[in-house]
Amino acid sequence: MDDKLTHLDDSGAARMVDVGAKDESERVAVARGEVHMSPATLVAIRAGDLPKGDVLGTARIAGIMAAKRTPEIIPLCHPLLLSQVAVDLELDEAGSRVV
Repeated sequence: MDDKLTHLDDSGAARMVDVGAKDESERVAVARGEVHMSPATLVAIRAGDLPKGDVLGTARIAGIMAAKRTPEIIPLCHPLLLSQVAVDLELDEAGSRVV
């Protein structure tokens, strides 16, 4: 395997890789994040008792929107054709966090 970074030219300058000749391929990406909070906030989220409404639903929509905008957020990323995006949220009371 070649260890050369494909997003750098011979002089070390950033460049967009030419993928015009590549065949389409199926790929799966997985990302994970955590939001830590006070135990009282986590209880309020679980109870659905927050003045701003359904924060988990909002987080799910934000995650889907972020996946769709990946090429705009990550430098030198080519446009991606997404067929599915799933955002799973888990409340972890022991760690006082949403994963």
